[in-house]
Parts: sequence; structure tokens; C-alpha cells
Amino acid sequence: MKSLEGSVGFVKTSGGAWRLLLLMLFLLPLEAKTFNYGEIHAMPKGVEKDYYIWRYLKQKKTTRRDAERIIREASALNPSLKKAYRRKTGHNPPRRIKRTQALTPAQKRELARKEKVTLRVLSSPDPLKAWKGLSPEMKLFVFSHAGTRGRRILDHPIDEKAWQELSRYGSANLMLYYTRKEQLPKLSRILRYRPAKGTALRYDYLMRLGFEALTRGEKSLAEYDFARAAERAHKREEADRALFWAWKADGNRSYLHRLVKSYDINLYTLAGRDALGLPYDLGITPQLPQRPVRGFDIRNPIQWHRLKAQIFDPRVDKEKLAARFKSAETIGHYAYIKTKAGRDVPQYFPMPYRDFMKRLPIKRQAILYAIARQESRFIPASVSGSFALGMMQIMPFLVDHLKKQRKESVDYDDLFDPIIALRYANTHLDYLTSWLHHPLFVAYAYNAGIGFTKRLIRRKDLFENRSPYDPWLSLERVGNEQANDYGKRVLSNYVIYMNKLGYPLRITDLLSVIHRPEFTDRFRKRTP
Repeated sequence: MKSLEGSVGFVKTSGGAWRLLLLMLFLLPLEAKTFNYGEIHAMPKGVEKDYYIWRYLKQKKTTRRDAERIIREASALNPSLKKAYRRKTGHNPPRRIKRTQALTPAQKRELARKEKVTLRVLSSPDPLKAWKGLSPEMKLFVFSHAGTRGRRILDHPIDEKAWQELSRYGSANLMLYYTRKEQLPKLSRILRYRPAKGTALRYDYLMRLGFEALTRGEKSLAEYDFARAAERAHKREEADRALFWAWKADGNRSYLHRLVKSYDINLYTLAGRDALGLPYDLGITPQLPQRPVRGFDIRNPIQWHRLKAQIFDPRVDKEKLAARFKSAETIGHYAYIKTKAGRDVPQYFPMPYRDFMKRLPIKRQAILYAIARQESRFIPASVSGSFALGMMQIMPFLVDHLKKQRKESVDYDDLFDPIIALRYANTHLDYLTSWLHHPLFVAYAYNAGIGFTKRLIRRKDLFENRSPYDPWLSLERVGNEQANDYGKRVLSNYVIYMNKLGYPLRITDLLSVIHRPEFTDRFRKRTP
């Protein structure tokens, strides 16, 4: 009582009046931060500035004229910014003109030539015959530029050899795309052909072809498509996924041995190690000294923006930069810089804020760490393109809900304090885990909402263990691509952190119960 009285400067009065003053003090919210045009204008362009532009637009004192000036400084216009701008001005933000690289004179001439060929083919007495006489590359150009009606005319059965020749060109992806989209019945045979070795088909198209072959029972074709997908992958995790499924389709353990040589720690490499009975690579958890990093505030998004610019500047010595941030306070920054310096080798799994975390059950510690690593790489001042805030990337609308639930007054910027972020995420997880008991489903809900997750796991074609490839196939069929990838990464992070916390959990064991609601959720009916 004395400390409160001293801190607010009240003079002690009668008991009833004093209680009334205390009640008023509790009920009145703290005044939110305010910003002026000069402050926002001086910020470097980026998502962090966009967030502060959004906050500036939401202020009552911001004028319409100031709103019209500041919106031009936004790097991107997300729905929140557009809505705030409309409320302030009564109209939409000015449209951004997307600048595209102009064609060179030679490119213009080549394009004009190809368009003339397309017109000649489609206007000929026998368009299909004229099309068949073209080179493979020209066939693909004409097909993709023929329009829906023209493609109906060109729809005809082609053999596997002809498709393999076409699949060596990047434009074959468009043929595949239009064949699916427009449901061309005769050309749809190509969906069951093997593309050429050295194909130019996209990774995601090859993976889809593989899954379709697998569900039809064509294991050999599925293995072939997945193997080609591994060759076309741009990221290590994509290649690992393709190798895992090539093994699943064919049973050839050589794919497993290639898989476990990957430097990346992900769902598929962990599963590969389970299949071969190998121990897990748990990555690096750095132990850093307690020391201040002068001139750097971990809670300041603008300072984080400027540090990112250094990290991605090829002229900057990343190892020297990492040395500056070799501190327990900036462990996330240190690990992030080291990861970029080594191009993802080795992989870091920090475990900061142990004084807060160790008071929680091990499973809760593991899921908080797993989410934080995926959401922000433990960067306290992170801001996403949708304005999710802080280390735990909590959306402003959820902050508003949680602060009422916690009976607290916080500013959105307070979520850049990592401990506050953890507290709020922990409160949110209390709700999610009252319905969902499996870390995969909790991850889906944290990313895409509990309503999405409820609808997902109630589907009869997912997580029911009806396919010989489940639960793995169900993981691939989650329609929300962002939630799909997010769930896989959080799940693998969770397994790593459980092991680091002394609980020897294996990914295969964790997924083996995904179809049993008594272990996973309260939304599905329990089996007797």
C-alpha cells in the first residue's frame, strides 16, 4: 500500500475515498503510446515502419492530411493499413504501380514472332495439325497463349515419349497447370506419365504428381516423381521431404541414407533417423555470457530493422557482427546472424529466459520454445507483414483479448518485451491446450486459429489412420499451406526441445497417436 501511495503521489485520505481512488486507478487504462508525423517519417522504410504508420493512423489526433502524406511511405499495404487509412480519410490508399522490367528490343521481336505463329496456328483450317508440326518449345508457347477456347481445340492424347520431350522445358509447367484447371480430358493422360529425367517441372507439381500416383497405388511412378522432385528442390527441407516420400513409396533404404545426411533438422530427417535407429542431431544451444550490448535495445523494432540490413549486406563481416551480439540478452540475434553466416549450418536451438521457463511444466516449455523459434527465431522486436508482434508473434486483436483476460493494461509495444510476450503466449496456450493436447494441433491453432483446427481434425479423410501412409499422408493434405508448413516445423522443434529438456521423445512415436482423440483433442469422438 505504501509503495503504491508513494508511486502515484496520492495524499492519504479517508478509508472510503482512498478505496474509491484505488478502484479508479485500477480501472483506468494506461495511456497508449502516441506518435507524431516527424517520428514516423524519420523511420527507415520497412515492415516495422508500416506497423508504426498503422498505429499513427489509428490515433484520433492524426489528421486526414497527415494520413495522406504518411501512407505514401509504407513499404506495403496490408489489410490493417488499408482499413485504418479508409477510416481516417474515407477512401482507399492510392494504388501502387508495379514496375516490371521492360523487354529488350530483341525480346520484343521474339515475342512478336511467337505471337504471329500462335495466331497462324489457331486460324489455320486444322489447328491441331499445325500445332503438331511445331518445335516442342513453340508448342508450349502456343498452348499457353491459346486461351481457353484454343486449348480445347488443341486437347488431344499424347504419348509418354512426347510428354517427356515437352517436360524438359519450363513452359511445360503451364501445360500441366492448364490441363488441370480447364480439365482437358485427353491431355490429362500426361498426369500419369513419367516426366523426363532432368525435367523442368516445378518441385511442387512433381510432389503433387507423386502423391496422386501413390493414392492410385502406382508406387513405382510415385517413387519416380518424388525422386525427380528431390532433384528440383530449391531448399534443403524440400529435398528431404521428397527423399522421405520416395522411400515411403518404394521402400528403397538408399533414400533414407541420403535423407539422414542432410544438414537440416526437420520432420523428415528426424523420421529418417527413427527408421534407421539413429540418434537425433539436436543442433546447438549456445551458452552466452551475461553482458550488455551497448547501443542496442532488444525491444526496439527500428533497431532490429537496421541490424537486419547489416545481416543481409554482403559487405558486412557476419562473424564479426555475431561477436558483437554474443550475449545472453541477444541470444536470438546471435544465433540468427550465425545461421546466416553459415548458410543454415550449423542449426541453432536457443533456450533463453530460463528463470521464467523453468517454472512451467516441461511440455509447456517445449511448445513455447518450439513456437518462438519458428515465429521469430527469438528476436524480441519482430514485426510480421500482418503486424504480429514480438518474439511470440501475437496479433494485436489477440493482445486486446488477452489483456482483458489478464486484467492488465499494456501497449502493443510492450509485446516487444520477451517476458511479456511469453506470458501472453502462455495464457493463450492455456486456452488452446484446454481443447487440443497434441503439439501438432496446438501449432495449427496458434497459427491459423482454433476454428480452423477444429474443422480440420473433424474431417473424415484426415488423421484417421485409414491409409497405409498415414499419419504422414494426412500431414501433407492440410489445405492451408502456411499452417501445414508451420505445423511440421513447430512439431520438429518441439521434439528437439523435449529432448534437450531431458525427455527422450521420438517424432514417430509422437505421430503414432495422432488418430486417437483421447490423446490429442476434445473435438473428435473418442473410440470406445
